[in-house]
Amino acid sequence: MKTLIIYSSYDGQTKKIAEFIAQKINAEVIALEQSAVKNLDDFERIIIGASIRYGHFNKALYKFIEKQTALLNRKTTAFFGVNLTARKAEKNTPETNVYVRKFLQRISWQPTLSAVFAGALRYPRYNFFDRTMIRLIMKITGGETDPSAEIEYTDWNKVAIFAAEFADV
Repeated sequence: MKTLIIYSSYDGQTKKIAEFIAQKINAEVIALEQSAVKNLDDFERIIIGASIRYGHFNKALYKFIEKQTALLNRKTTAFFGVNLTARKAEKNTPETNVYVRKFLQRISWQPTLSAVFAGALRYPRYNFFDRTMIRLIMKITGGETDPSAEIEYTDWNKVAIFAAEFADV
């Protein structure tokens, strides 16, 4: 079955996760902004992955899903969210991660499978404003604040399990 993975990524970790899943299940990967060039009817299965920045998913993600809800609800689909909050065990499921839970409640699309993965913290790659804001957020939430830190919190085994579960649906 032909599978497409569409991702929305701010700093590249969601893209990296999408590409990892694609290797596991033999899927094609495109960025959300390139999705208009694809005929989604050509795919039996679709996965959408998106990251959080300052508490929000990309606005274009909501527009895309709103436009494609009927098609998505007819297919085998999955959604995965990526955020730093998911680095905490008590916030790394769709039910316990406030961003993914609210997202899934807000949209009409009902993915067959959903997940949330911890992202990556890459202070040296951020501009001054983002580095300052993310450090403040991490301080408030008890996370890493060293401005030279680059930490990948993604649990690749969890991502592999998600890919295998989707392959079995």
